[in-house]
Amino acid sequence: MALMSVAEALRQVLEHASPLATETVPLADGYGRVLAADLSALRTQPPVDVSAMDGYAVRAADVKSAPARLALIGEVAAGHPFEGKVGAGEAARIFTGGVVPPGADTIVIQENTTRENTTRDGDVVVVNQASGPGRHIRRAGLDFAAGAVLLGQGKRLNDRDLALAAAMNHASLSVYRKPRLAVLATGDELVMPGTQPGNGEIVYSNGYATMALARREGCEAIDLGIAPDRLPETIAAVRRARDAQADILVTSGGASVGDYDLVQKALAAEGLKLSFWKVALRPGRPMMHGRLGSMHVLGLPGNPVSSYVCGVLFLVPLIRRLTGRADYLRRLEEAQLGCDLPENDERADYLRATLEAGPDGLPVATPCPVQDSSMLAPLARADCLLIREPHAPAAKAKSRCTILKLDA
Repeated sequence: MALMSVAEALRQVLEHASPLATETVPLADGYGRVLAADLSALRTQPPVDVSAMDGYAVRAADVKSAPARLALIGEVAAGHPFEGKVGAGEAARIFTGGVVPPGADTIVIQENTTRENTTRDGDVVVVNQASGPGRHIRRAGLDFAAGAVLLGQGKRLNDRDLALAAAMNHASLSVYRKPRLAVLATGDELVMPGTQPGNGEIVYSNGYATMALARREGCEAIDLGIAPDRLPETIAAVRRARDAQADILVTSGGASVGDYDLVQKALAAEGLKLSFWKVALRPGRPMMHGRLGSMHVLGLPGNPVSSYVCGVLFLVPLIRRLTGRADYLRRLEEAQLGCDLPENDERADYLRATLEAGPDGLPVATPCPVQDSSMLAPLARADCLLIREPHAPAAKAKSRCTILKLDA
């Protein structure tokens, strides 16, 4: 099978991916979930004119010049509207959030007043600074009006969105179901972190990055552990993913065609419909995709950096599509090169790079000096992937380049 372009591979990964079923969750559980329908305001905010400051509700006509002496006729606290009406020469003490009483059309802040107590005329407030109409009043509907669509379908909800949804008077939300992702590692050479590797053994790390990526994107992650290089055990692990009703099965390693690469054989035995297993990509050429019934299958390479890069490029958009996000495609950004780069060959390069602020507003992307696909320390330091298209010509430092931020 010929090498497939990254764009075509991504197209095939997403071809049969559509948002999962919807469910209703309490508002408090909505963080990170994706709206399955537009969310409209159930109320107007604020519902009436309210004061934006502590002070006095007055008629602007009475305070167009200063000083002005006004009779104090009552008090307005938030949640306790004034029953009367402010007439000529009168004022009502008002606090932030209090409903502006009938007759009043401006608020004089308390710093611009002096309070007097008289036995003959009752309490009097002296306005020491002239004011015009409409000062310090939050008009009804200043924030939003009932019926306005403020959060759209496909929006992944953040903390600010939840505050807005609460103010809109929604106690629950219609969202897409979280995908279930099963992660399976293969290889006799792998041992779990915290153990002492024997001769020829290595510590397993790929799955931890994959599961973290998945959880960041709103998935439920299921760890299937490590399957040895034996076909029956690999088939059994694939069946465990099906039994767990996983929407996505991600395998790590064993997706090529060597004698000990058993993932394709195990998946084929279970009825895999293979899309591709070679991509014109560095790192990550032995990348596999297919479907087992409704379960999406991604076979990531065994090298740690290759596995991670393929997860960023293919797994993240797939998860975002299944969760119903409108912005499921990763956003590419522009930067400038921090060093010279040679011409590229037939594969697209995704170079681990760090970012620094640039003098003209564009970030400066500098590739890590060594790009070996086994090296996790440079990957941990990287801020982005610097993308070099197949057959890209040599590029000079300070020239424009395309990046994909890793934490975006």
